[in-house]
Amino acid sequence: MKDIHPKYYPEAKIKCSCGKIFTVGATKPEINVEICGACHPFYTGEEKMIDTAGRVERFKTRKAKIKPKVKKAVRKKK
Repeated sequence: MKDIHPKYYPEAKIKCSCGKIFTVGATKPEINVEICGACHPFYTGEEKMIDTAGRVERFKTRKAKIKPKVKKAVRKKK
């Protein structure tokens, strides 16, 4: 049971595609990531808001155009 844990690197380098490099503790000596806190749209304020109200209104208008189906009464046999 000895040596079952991976080696821990307290000074692992994290490299982002935006060019930012920072260090953290990890089980790999170097990690490449595509997005980090410095370039993520949510953290930089470049987040796009989706117009959900417009989608809901379009759905309601489409639903109003559809005629409701009338269910047929089921007769019980005597």
